[in-house]
Amino acid sequence: MGAGFLNDALFLTVVFLANIIQCITGFAGTVLAMPFSVMLIGFTPAKAILNVLGAAASVGVVLGSYRFVNKKELVTILGFMLPGIAAGFVFGDKLTANPTLVYKLLGGIVIFFAVFNFIKLMRGKELRRPGKLVSAVTLLAAGTVHGFFVCGGPLLVTYAAGKMPDTKEFRATLSCVWIVLNSLLAFSDIRIGAFDRHTLILLGVSILILFGAVFLGSVIEKRLSKKGFLILSYVLMAVSGVSLLVK
Repeated sequence: MGAGFLNDALFLTVVFLANIIQCITGFAGTVLAMPFSVMLIGFTPAKAILNVLGAAASVGVVLGSYRFVNKKELVTILGFMLPGIAAGFVFGDKLTANPTLVYKLLGGIVIFFAVFNFIKLMRGKELRRPGKLVSAVTLLAAGTVHGFFVCGGPLLVTYAAGKMPDTKEFRATLSCVWIVLNSLLAFSDIRIGAFDRHTLILLGVSILILFGAVFLGSVIEKRLSKKGFLILSYVLMAVSGVSLLVK
């Protein structure tokens, strides 16, 4: 009883901190929270709760910055990620057989792109826009990973950072993506019965905590310069990758 209460309290702390980050950058909250949450409350409830919170936090971001949404990029991203989501559903059972390998592979890819983009930024070079083939593969992979692990953010960022250099556009557009994709995942979680009584209680408390996280994240985001925003994004990508490697 005591250990369960402590784990729940630690999980809620992780939720608060992760959603501050989610609000600042438009990504990374779930992938940073996922490894710790799985250890604290288990994979299925962690995935279900963090998925709903990711969508809810994104709604808060979009309500305050909907005019910055890049509609053309939003359609492109969803056009490739939605089939990836479907693949994540179809091959989910096979990935369950060796999720550690998938986590480590994803972590290595994320770290590579984070370090590569960070070095280019520090050298003062503009990020090159990804080609059509690279873009398609990256977005399909991001959708597949998000469909099963709710961790497609870092891969999506490798595409979006070169396409949307404006930080407000980047943040608002990615938040729209999560609203759509996470809503689909929530219906899937409901279908498989992921929301038992304990999970619903944790979700309710987490949503209350979310309001404070969104407010604080919005205050911090307004004080960041463009370079500071990108540095934070790439550092968080690297941390996300490391957290996946040690998962």
